[in-house]
Amino acid sequence: MRWLKFNFVGGLGVLVQLGMLVLLKSGFGLHYLAATALAVEAAVLHNFLWHQSWTWSDRPRGSSPAAMLARLVRFHAANGAVSIVSNLILMKLFVGALGLPYFAANLVAIALTSIANFLLADRAVFSAAWIETP
Repeated sequence: MRWLKFNFVGGLGVLVQLGMLVLLKSGFGLHYLAATALAVEAAVLHNFLWHQSWTWSDRPRGSSPAAMLARLVRFHAANGAVSIVSNLILMKLFVGALGLPYFAANLVAIALTSIANFLLADRAVFSAAWIETP
């Protein structure tokens, strides 16, 4: 069930990321790599909030602002880093070297990082090992 929730949230995150990518690249004329980095960041923040409140809501965790901030930092260090780095590398390859359209290239980049992101979130970010102790 968690995998389905993760993919549902990820699907919404894809819409956020692609929408931001189109807005930043085609609307504001940013370079495709700068637009990709900013679009991924928007999706990472979106996905964290949904995963926190829904995908992994059954896992015990601290509810203090410090505990939530610690999870957000872990999410960025794990999922955010993987997403941004892999998207930038893959976009450079697909768009810069192979000449694919940026929108299609970004869809492929997202798909290629989804399994790694699930495993990182499940094992590192929302793991019971990171429960805040009183």
